[in-house]
Amino acid sequence: MKVVYKRILPVLAGAGLGFAYYYFIGCYNGTCVISSNPYISTVYGGLIGYLFTFPSKKKKEEKVNENN
Repeated sequence: MKVVYKRILPVLAGAGLGFAYYYFIGCYNGTCVISSNPYISTVYGGLIGYLFTFPSKKKKEEKVNENN
């Protein structure tokens, strides 16, 4: 169950921040590809949130050093 929360919560937070970026900062004349469309900015934010769910190499190296 923890794994589900570790994967879903960052995606939902990123999507929420992507929509907030569109709502508060986005450009309204249509020249900005990401911030002029609420759907694109929400999906883009969700993808950025998903990238934060991947473990870093630094974390793996620390675990290897602890075992030695």
